[in-house]
Amino acid sequence: MIGVCIPVHNEEERMAPCLESVLAAAAHPALRGESVAIAVVLDCCDDSSLRIAGRYPVTVLECRARNVGIARALGAMHLLSAGARWLAFTDADTRVSRRWIQAQLSLKAHAVCGTVTVEDWHLYGPDAQLLREGFEAAYRDADGHRHVHGANLGVSAWAYRQAGGFPPLACSEDQALVDALLRANIQIAWSARPRVRTSARRDARASGGFGDYLAQLLAGRLLTL
Repeated sequence: MIGVCIPVHNEEERMAPCLESVLAAAAHPALRGESVAIAVVLDCCDDSSLRIAGRYPVTVLECRARNVGIARALGAMHLLSAGARWLAFTDADTRVSRRWIQAQLSLKAHAVCGTVTVEDWHLYGPDAQLLREGFEAAYRDADGHRHVHGANLGVSAWAYRQAGGFPPLACSEDQALVDALLRANIQIAWSARPRVRTSARRDARASGGFGDYLAQLLAGRLLTL
């Protein structure tokens, strides 16, 4: 069985497209009918996220940690206890490609770090083009990259346990897990093959996360004008 974990904090506007994309990936014929379990971890949600998640064939877990590391670890623990051999992680503001799970598995590594494509630069209004140019100049969307995104991460059950799982960090929990995998000399595929499209959101859910990175990148670009 394959497990997919999606942490959620107040994502009523973006979660449905995410879940629909994950369900499409779970049904890809290349998986040859292998079961895919999806764990949605609602962390301190006070919007309609619970009601929306309830419309889909997923397991809904809840916590009150306001901590993405704890949320990811909770989902991973549930999936491992259910027998998952592989754990795939994404975010609720992200849409995965139909071949996302299959692409991770095809790399035949114990862990996969994928890249992201940003799909809604328009949220930055007149600064959108400036930000997009700055991001694309600094980002390598190709095999051999060294980016780490919780929105596009996969790891075998064995490797996850060897690395000790996600630490209880409110930010950079994905980087901490990858660092632990590297210390354990576990094979990682740094690949652009698994594709996801994520948000350039201005209402960042985690301080220091991808949304804050984009805001800082834009501020730096504006200062150079």
